[in-house]
Amino acid sequence: METAEIRRRWLSYFGSRGHTVVPSAPLVHEDPNLLFVNAGMVPFKPYFLGQETPQFSRATSVQKCVRTLDIEEVGKTTRHGTFFQMNGNFSFGDYFKEGAIELAWELITRSQAEGGLGFEEKDLYASVYHEDDEAIALWKKIAGLSDDRIVRLGRKDNYWNMGVAGPGGPCSEILLDRGREFGADGDWEAGDRYLEFWNLVFMQYELENVRSKEDFDIAGELPKRNIDTGMGLERVAFLLQGVDNIYETDEVFPVIAAAEDLTGRRYGSDHEDDVRFRVVADHVRSSLMLIGDGVTPGNEGRGYVLRRLLRRAVRSMRLLGVDAPTLEQLLPVSMERMKASYPELETDFHRISQVAYAEEEAFRRTLSSGTTILDTAVARAKSSGATTLGGAEAFALHDTYGFPIDLTLEMAAEQGLQVDEPGFRRLMGEQRDRAKADARAKKSAHGDTSVYRQLSDTIGHDVEFTGYDQTQTDTRIRGLIRDGVVVDRVGPGDEVEIVLDRTPLYAESGGQQADHGHIRLANGALIEVTDVQRPITGLVVHRATVLEGEAGVGEDAEAEVDVVRRRSISRAHTATHMVHQALRDELGDTATQAGSENSPGRLRFDFKSLQAVPAAAMGEIEGRINAVLLDDLPVTADVMNIDAAKKLGAMALFGEKYGERVRVVSIGEWSRELCVGTHTPRVGQIGVVKLLGESSIGSGVRRVEALVGADAYTHLAREATIVSQLTDTLGVRRDELPDRIAGILGRLREAEKEIAAVRQSQVLGAASGLVQSARDIAGVTFVSHDAGEGVTGEDLRKLVTDVRGRLGNDRPVLVSMASVASGRPVVIVATNERAREIGLKAGAFVKLAAQALGGGGGGKDDLAQGGGTDATRVSVALGTVEDQLRNRGA
Repeated sequence: METAEIRRRWLSYFGSRGHTVVPSAPLVHEDPNLLFVNAGMVPFKPYFLGQETPQFSRATSVQKCVRTLDIEEVGKTTRHGTFFQMNGNFSFGDYFKEGAIELAWELITRSQAEGGLGFEEKDLYASVYHEDDEAIALWKKIAGLSDDRIVRLGRKDNYWNMGVAGPGGPCSEILLDRGREFGADGDWEAGDRYLEFWNLVFMQYELENVRSKEDFDIAGELPKRNIDTGMGLERVAFLLQGVDNIYETDEVFPVIAAAEDLTGRRYGSDHEDDVRFRVVADHVRSSLMLIGDGVTPGNEGRGYVLRRLLRRAVRSMRLLGVDAPTLEQLLPVSMERMKASYPELETDFHRISQVAYAEEEAFRRTLSSGTTILDTAVARAKSSGATTLGGAEAFALHDTYGFPIDLTLEMAAEQGLQVDEPGFRRLMGEQRDRAKADARAKKSAHGDTSVYRQLSDTIGHDVEFTGYDQTQTDTRIRGLIRDGVVVDRVGPGDEVEIVLDRTPLYAESGGQQADHGHIRLANGALIEVTDVQRPITGLVVHRATVLEGEAGVGEDAEAEVDVVRRRSISRAHTATHMVHQALRDELGDTATQAGSENSPGRLRFDFKSLQAVPAAAMGEIEGRINAVLLDDLPVTADVMNIDAAKKLGAMALFGEKYGERVRVVSIGEWSRELCVGTHTPRVGQIGVVKLLGESSIGSGVRRVEALVGADAYTHLAREATIVSQLTDTLGVRRDELPDRIAGILGRLREAEKEIAAVRQSQVLGAASGLVQSARDIAGVTFVSHDAGEGVTGEDLRKLVTDVRGRLGNDRPVLVSMASVASGRPVVIVATNERAREIGLKAGAFVKLAAQALGGGGGGKDDLAQGGGTDATRVSVALGTVEDQLRNRGA
């Protein structure tokens, strides 16, 4: 049974049993604690935590997930990968243990001909929490399992919690006995013998003082008991397809087969090759899904994870013997297998593939430049006499330049050096620990929402936003929070969070910054609002300072927006819509939004594009925007059904969560977007938009920044002043400035070339004289020369090699020279072939000379360079070389 068919059967089964089928959330989720969705229940977490009220009592989904904590371990075993799909069914105060077990048992044991999964009952076992007698009784009643087919386990294996205070409870796992070839009878720790493929979590308790997965206190029963189950789709697929592991399933193995064709090697023939094949198959599929969900390669966060996945895939193909680009052959194979479940991958494959191929090419360049960086690090290590490349240097190559550690190990070994791998692993571990600590710290934020939930429940309805039509609203204080605690009253100087019954102040969202303003009370109290947020759905919190008087819960108040700031932000937000539409007009529909920020008088707009926008195109875009401003098109907002909005062609921000009813903001008939922000009534009120420039912020993502209204005018006026000053200084008209400045810069470059040529000629002109000064020391033709101040290392190197060449190879030759450039001394030693035959190595001589200068150096046996910090000891350094040569001959 193909993976897509298992998925279809799951959704059909639960959908026909009263469950709302919820589409998979994007891998990039709104939860700030996660890089990616890493479990099937993540989109439902606000319901389990009581932060939001679900619109359904039963739900089911097949959720895309990515886990990347230990990317380096992928492929070493066959059990886990980075991307996976989690089948889930959920109950919110509806059915509980009995219903969950009944639904699960029916689906897995019903024959495939009848729409089930067709597992043999005799091969199925259940694990339960050792104190959960209720679940044990239900397994006996519903499934007819005997005691020997029910295993009792402790908190480590069969108790679920989120790692923080909140809901939790015992769980029960369904296991498949794969036979004695996978382990001994009753050996529940064998791993592969009794394979868990479906976990039923019975969420019934409120947990507190959570110290670890196994150490916590149970505060009491939850008001409503919930069910959260998870069945690993890939795991069930390999069990039903009769293969050994997830890498051999129908959605994954075709990539391995394609890699076999490209490399000429066979999966299953060599363990190391098998690991690489699995890395390729896993990482290509994960990258496909991540790019499909809007992630682009970068150096931080989600982008860095994607970059590592792509680069590890490319590197693994290189280790399998293919140096040429390979993603163009592998990525389409993965797309063809995944499109049955995710048809949008095929629709969007041009963009997805271009992002992946561009990253592969960038990494190939990194391999080239990284080799140079590694060579420099190796040279430094050798010059100091070290036989090991430091762990910190290997970590920097890996972390900063994306240079894989295995490649560092391989290339360092080729040059006779080991790598401090334990040091590298220690630094990697410290980095991981910091990430885990940060994640743990962020998790505590889940508990912080309880105070907001308390206030929201007290109010009993969503806070009404009146700011589309009003900038001043009569309201009432419904809640006060000071230092994270709900209070009844606040006074002068207090930093507070205020919840109003209704408010005209806009809470930060959709890229639009929050309003500022004031809250006034009849008793004369004055409160300054400096931030507005929505910590949970439906609740608006005003972060503010009490300037005068006191305020209490239940008191009437007047909330007022800072109109000047609001209008400036609204102009920027409308201008952002115009920038988006103008970009699409110029570049095509692929220039979709990837983020934005609308602040007073300024905007930032991020969009997807693999290439820089040409300056001429930027000019066209800016011209188009300002032409529309002159048309003074109306800006309107209409609330409608999401399907109606899509039919109108309204653009949506990818990954944003929208309800059934949406707000469509239109600029005439030119632009339509789903948007909850505030805007100008007509575009003419914006005045002018000035694009400041366009740049890359990551692979496949570009950023446009612009000034709006008075800020744009001020910028243009300042530029005009600078241009006037330049025209006066250079004595030309404005339209002649580009040519005049280009001419000046061209002459400067030519002058620099001439100066360099003269300097080099002077240095090399000394070569013939130096040849004449050659001396015989212990049967070696020896030249020593202090080139003095101002001679660069590059020029000195040319002089040294020129003199060595002129002296020929009839007898041993050693040339030693030094100079001082920019206050730092440099020494270079060269030997010819005859000298190296008798054991004279340039690197050994340079090392001694550089030590005299207070530094170090190294290089090859025929040519080596060193430096130091003490320019007064150049003669001493040269003398050291000569003394070493004499002592050798003594």
